[in-house]
Amino acid sequence: TAMARTLVELFYDVVSPYSWLGFEVLCRYRHIWNIDLRFRPAFLGGIMQATGNKPPAMLPKRAEYMVKDVKRMAKYYQVPVQISKDDFQRITGTSNLGAMRFITAIDMTQPQYLEPLSREFWIRFWSKHEDIGQPENMLAVAGQAGLSSELSQKLLEMISSPAVKNRLKETTEEAIKYGAFGMPAVVAHFNGEHHLFFGSDRLELLGSVIGE
Repeated sequence: TAMARTLVELFYDVVSPYSWLGFEVLCRYRHIWNIDLRFRPAFLGGIMQATGNKPPAMLPKRAEYMVKDVKRMAKYYQVPVQISKDDFQRITGTSNLGAMRFITAIDMTQPQYLEPLSREFWIRFWSKHEDIGQPENMLAVAGQAGLSSELSQKLLEMISSPAVKNRLKETTEEAIKYGAFGMPAVVAHFNGEHHLFFGSDRLELLGSVIGE
């Protein structure tokens, strides 16, 4: 008999380059592993605040390492993340809350677009180094992901709605409840337990835990 599929949840934010790496690798593994991959857009700022975590780049030595690390990972996994030390200023100077609400709105209305839309936000922010906070940029990203202008406009209106704000807040709180303190946070539901893995460099370990 076919083994029951393992639910694997990926909590991510498009402002996080490691989230993009984890996202692309899990997108590849789900065709090989016996998993149901569920994307959970959440707000990194909310997780950092709730857990007292600080951005890694605030420690200069760690920032220096992180630039090299992301470059190596990007090359290894063939994901077009382009990172430089200037990006740390860019991250702190960008409001990504609107983008994550926009992504949450698509998850609530047309979830089939969740994967391509999230990917296009990462490409815009991490490959093209363009702002994702402006409404016209969100619409452009949505267009790239294949959404109609009517749907994109509807999503833009939804980002200020209590329903979308609450959903993003709830997802963020759920990640914290699982023990997340940063992103990506990957939660595997296996043998009646949940297993949290932090970062994009623990996916082989995830595979081992779930018997892959």
